[in-house]
Amino acid sequence: MTVSDSSTSGPVGPEGQASPEGQVSPNGQAGTDGSKGSTGRSGPSGPSDPPSSPIPVGSGGPVRLDGPWTHRDVAANGARFHIAELGEGPLVLLLHGFPQFWWTWRHQLTALADAGFRAVAMDLRGVGGSDRTPRGYDPGNLALDITGVIRSLGEPDAALVGHDMGGYLAWTAAVMRPKLVRRLAVSSMPHPRRWRSSMLSDFAQSRAGSYIWGFQRPWLPERQLIADNAALVGRLIHDWAGPRTPEFPDDAAVDVYRRAMCIPSTAHCSIEPYRWLVRSLARPDGIQFNRRMKRPVRVPTLHLHGSLDPAIRTRSAAGSGEYVEAPYRWRLFDGLGHFPHEEDPGAFSAELINWLKDPEPDR
Repeated sequence: MTVSDSSTSGPVGPEGQASPEGQVSPNGQAGTDGSKGSTGRSGPSGPSDPPSSPIPVGSGGPVRLDGPWTHRDVAANGARFHIAELGEGPLVLLLHGFPQFWWTWRHQLTALADAGFRAVAMDLRGVGGSDRTPRGYDPGNLALDITGVIRSLGEPDAALVGHDMGGYLAWTAAVMRPKLVRRLAVSSMPHPRRWRSSMLSDFAQSRAGSYIWGFQRPWLPERQLIADNAALVGRLIHDWAGPRTPEFPDDAAVDVYRRAMCIPSTAHCSIEPYRWLVRSLARPDGIQFNRRMKRPVRVPTLHLHGSLDPAIRTRSAAGSGEYVEAPYRWRLFDGLGHFPHEEDPGAFSAELINWLKDPEPDR
């Protein structure tokens, strides 16, 4: 049994009703006159305010945003997944993190397509336009979602590019299904074993990830996440972004993520993977997963990180190379925070594309 995604309806409020407000364009511009929202870093709208910028998305609702890409659904691992794709060539599959959805890769979709790749950004299970199933949010099953999408796209393998939780799942997929992963690029997320160790033994990282501990409460985190038109989503994005690029996040981009989070059941489904990560620490399934992740990654790996990331500390991410038995490249973006692919999309895309095209990536 699955829950309908509501992604083809208009923008929705915190209780799931259709909102009379405007929609969103793919470049994050606000208003029908094309004027942009404020680029100040003062945070999102006040807690009782609705999303601030009326932005058109055509007929696709808050998820299927218009752009040069094509939207469609694919079946994999017993569920239906929404994807946005652009370009032709070797497959590059892009995996979003929390609290976002496929649209976080809008800059990379066009850059990768222009560089000769088939770029596909998918919505993870329970988020965006993908099915919201009642279970299946452990990393093993979510990784099978990803590799199942690769097969459904008719490709023999893919280069996986993951950010945040998408990066955690990319690490997992590279270990579980190495024949389907051609290369691995991870942003703002350490290897799962490194993440586990840091959260349990590094007080600074545990404090930085306090939101994950807070997610372990029943019901309340979901209510907080969608309260006041998902104002908390805006605060998290503002708090986690670095100070170097005031263009991100602007109000229009934040409104996109707030509206997507307000689709019914999205808040609950987006929290469930984090609940599994903590609640399974002492359970047999969690212990077995941690042991399974001892297997080394045997594909070329690019590890990207913002030097001022407040959610995942640099010290926590660094050192993940010990789990890679293949060329491993570490790239630190000075002055960027948790969203380097949006904070400086030009530099991020250039680094990624140059590495993907390098026939012999260095260690």
